Amino acid sequence: MPGLLRGMARTAAIAGTATAVSNRVSRRQAERWAQQEPQQQYAEQPQAAPAPAAADPIDRLKELGELRDSGVLTEEEFQAQKAKVLAS
Repeated sequence: MPGLLRGMARTAAIAGTATAVSNRVSRRQAERWAQQEPQQQYAEQPQAAPAPAAADPIDRLKELGELRDSGVLTEEEFQAQKAKVLAS
């Protein structure tokens, strides 16, 4: 019996140590990932694609008119975009 108890105690000590080490490693990795998340969020965020510039301002104004008529743009947004096209 003493050999059996010694074996069980040794197994329990090894398992306890392994669990503690595993938890510590997991905690450290989580902390590293938490520190890296803000940096990755900015790096991974897709940039808003610039509106494709039509070669002809008339074509661009027609596109803007269609967007306004379909309800994608409000009248104020249409006027602002129209002013930009006419200014360029």
